[in-house]
Amino acid sequence: MSDTATPLDISHAAMEANPADDAARLRFYERLADAELFLLLSKEAEDDRIAPEMFDLSDHSFVLVFDTEERLSAFVGKAAPYAALSGRVIASMLDGQGIGLGVNLEVAPSSILIPPEAVSWLAETLTHAPDEVEARPEEFTAPAGLPEMLVTALDQKLSTAVGLAQMAFLVGVVYDTGARSHMLGFVGAIPEAHGALAKAVSEALTFSGVEAGALDVGFFDASDPVSAQLARAGLRFDLPEAPKPSEYVPVAPGSDPDNPPKLR
Repeated sequence: MSDTATPLDISHAAMEANPADDAARLRFYERLADAELFLLLSKEAEDDRIAPEMFDLSDHSFVLVFDTEERLSAFVGKAAPYAALSGRVIASMLDGQGIGLGVNLEVAPSSILIPPEAVSWLAETLTHAPDEVEARPEEFTAPAGLPEMLVTALDQKLSTAVGLAQMAFLVGVVYDTGARSHMLGFVGAIPEAHGALAKAVSEALTFSGVEAGALDVGFFDASDPVSAQLARAGLRFDLPEAPKPSEYVPVAPGSDPDNPPKLR
């Protein structure tokens, strides 16, 4: 098993080192939601139904997940069935079931038991959607006064938005109503991804721990003159390109958080 620290290890260590720091705790849960996790099963999955291995620990039943296949194998000690799902899908699947989450138990520094109420809190937090409003931007400026933790959270979140847009620019914005705010303007986003990208920005804001914060989201074609204005004024984020057709990996069943696999 590799000794290389994973993003979950790093965020867990920061949370443990600062138990009173709510922002560190939120960042850990964000990493958990975004991570691909390997859920230990009692038998092989059948279509869209899975049977997680259940463990009675403390006062609750738990399912076990690991952030690498090697860690799952190290825990089990033999070949075992598993389902590879994002943390957000697993949280959605367990929400309301009274089942907790055992993460990397006994095999990593990020070993932790997450009780059912915390799993439900995470699932509910991930369902929050941004409000949709219409306003015309009249002026863009360099972003100012935003917490560094928010910029870092945006960078981490956008690094997972593979192939959804070409780039994004963080700017200050003045609207035709006179209102001032900050905006993350996406350039060249595929139309079907607008909702997912807006939700990703909303999550970055929530999990960064910025209280009463607001960040607008806009979408612009690369040929739109506004895109050039964003580039002149803003902080640029490059989103990862989609894999080439020869490198494409099909999406696994259950990877859609709106359609999680069914427990059995």
